[in-house]
Amino acid sequence: MTPAQIVAKRTGRRCLDLPSNRLGLYLALRHWCTPGQRLLMSPISADEIIFLVLAAGLVPVIAPLSILDGNIEVTRALLESVDAVLTTNLYGLPDRVTEYSGKTLIEDAAHGIETTVNGQPLGTFGVAGVFSLSKHAAAGSGGVLAVEHESDYRELKRHRDLLLRPGSLRCEIRSVLTSMARQTALRLNQVRPALAISRMLGLEEEREGYRIPPRRADLEKALAHAPNLPPFDPWVRADLHHYRNRNGALARWYQSRRMRALPRERDRRIAGVHLLAELPSAAEGVRMHVDQPLFRVPLLVEDRDAAIATLERHGVATGYLYDPPYDDYLPGLVVPSPSPEAARFWARHVLPVDPLYAHRALPVVRRLRPASPPPATRPPAPARPTTAPNSR
Repeated sequence: MTPAQIVAKRTGRRCLDLPSNRLGLYLALRHWCTPGQRLLMSPISADEIIFLVLAAGLVPVIAPLSILDGNIEVTRALLESVDAVLTTNLYGLPDRVTEYSGKTLIEDAAHGIETTVNGQPLGTFGVAGVFSLSKHAAAGSGGVLAVEHESDYRELKRHRDLLLRPGSLRCEIRSVLTSMARQTALRLNQVRPALAISRMLGLEEEREGYRIPPRRADLEKALAHAPNLPPFDPWVRADLHHYRNRNGALARWYQSRRMRALPRERDRRIAGVHLLAELPSAAEGVRMHVDQPLFRVPLLVEDRDAAIATLERHGVATGYLYDPPYDDYLPGLVVPSPSPEAARFWARHVLPVDPLYAHRALPVVRRLRPASPPPATRPPAPARPTTAPNSR
């Protein structure tokens, strides 16, 4: 089966194979939203996502962040001010997908390919769910767009084909071999050499402060071409320059192979979530979802940079750090969050740990001091009863 067929079997939806989650998000935003509409989105996600929203010609409205799980903190007033919602499901922790009735809901399920809400898979609550094959499945690239109606599927397929570029066998071979090498390095506890080789081969972008430098003057020129994706390629393609390349037989074979391996890792992933959820530094939302095979377990710690270096020495690679919040990253191009404190706290302190390697990480993360959130962002303490328990 192709990756799309595997996801279709899980979700019961019509599924479109894609070279990347990024292309799927753009297709969904263009198909269901009209340029100029206001899109509610999380302040923290991969940098390229905000450029996809801008490429679709939409107005990004940045939501408050929930201190519990790093997802959107829903407020009725803010929800009534927007036309559509893009969820993030950060690290596999589910967004509040049942609270967006009446709005066009597009689910970025890149981190949540195995997460469910009340037994229903993520990616099936909105008009579209967009999955990544490079996260849980670790296939190096690939994505799937899941939709409910055949008419939407056909139109999205047509639009996808217009945006695809010819694939390259050389590029596919490199992507597959790199992914295999990374998986082998993780299993053999050779993370530091693998990271060094990855950086030497240029598989990670050079950082100039931000992972994707905004380059405001160039961005202003690209904005004049929205809604049109190619002018935004210099920002969207970061760390994945072939995000619009057509998949060939080799890529499809490898992606399907990695997808079929997911059920075998499920129990091990959940066991790792249980272990890490017991740490005082674990985000509160983790403890609410210990039955989910999360992509990463977010810890909130004081000295994150030192912890990352120590984890690498113990054979645990840390990635998927999203900072700063979009309010601070692209001021003037987004409608800022009414309360950005929680997002800034997460951006500074979140340490995502792969639950598959929880045992390897525990000697380090057990010693980490939990970060104390700013007072304004702390969840309220449970109310004390006004009468003694069992009193009449």
